[in-house]
Amino acid sequence: MQFAKLRLIGFKSFVDPTELVIEPGLTGIVGPNGCGKSNLVEALRWVMGETSPKRMRGDEMEDVIFAGSVTRPARNIAEVALSLDNSARRAPPQFNDEDWLEVSRRIERGNGSVYRINGKEQRARDVQLLFADAATGAHSTALVSQGRVSAIIGAKPTERRGLLEEAAGIAGLHSRRHEAELRLRAAEANLARLDDVILTLEGQYQSLRKQARQATRYRNVNDQIRRAEALAFHLQWVELAARGETAAAALAAVETEVAALTERAALAATAQAEA
Repeated sequence: MQFAKLRLIGFKSFVDPTELVIEPGLTGIVGPNGCGKSNLVEALRWVMGETSPKRMRGDEMEDVIFAGSVTRPARNIAEVALSLDNSARRAPPQFNDEDWLEVSRRIERGNGSVYRINGKEQRARDVQLLFADAATGAHSTALVSQGRVSAIIGAKPTERRGLLEEAAGIAGLHSRRHEAELRLRAAEANLARLDDVILTLEGQYQSLRKQARQATRYRNVNDQIRRAEALAFHLQWVELAARGETAAAALAAVETEVAALTERAALAATAQAEA
């Protein structure tokens, strides 16, 4: 990937929209002290994912926003956009289908930074890995600020190793490995929690299974009781019906006997009267 254009607005001393075209070959920026040469290098660092305000010569990251002057009011927003020529297809896979990439970073007072690649919002980590894979980035050895050479000479072996890894373009691999390890640990933690959930659910399952068996037995016993009660009621009704029929027959026999006796008594009375 090749840097093609740097666009700034509201960033440090570049209060007005400013566009720096980076042509193939050697590009030099000259000017007197205080004209903003260092601000351009810091704009490159910033858009590539710099997170340290001190590296931007500030106390907090919002210090990159134009703070105002005697004749110009302060800005609330700063934005830097870097256009990249990706015709050689060296970008990460998720961005490698485009011939051109525009990486932008926008900061608003009180709201923090927002990164975008070709207009789509991205994580800061994605932007940092994009440049790390291209052997550059906010901490690239190609960006030499004041005092940087002395710092490199006096660097510890581990720090020098980091510089060599950045120059070789493998610094992004360590970041990806670290992210993969974090995801792995998170997955392991999720599995451990899942095991706990499974144990809890198994306990609940056994309890519910026992309750289901008890409920089934209750329904069966209840059905048996209802059938027994129904049978008892039926037998009782049959017995009472039989008793009723017997009583009715006895009543009819008594009534017949009474009628016969009444008739004989009447005949006897008639015969006695005639005698």
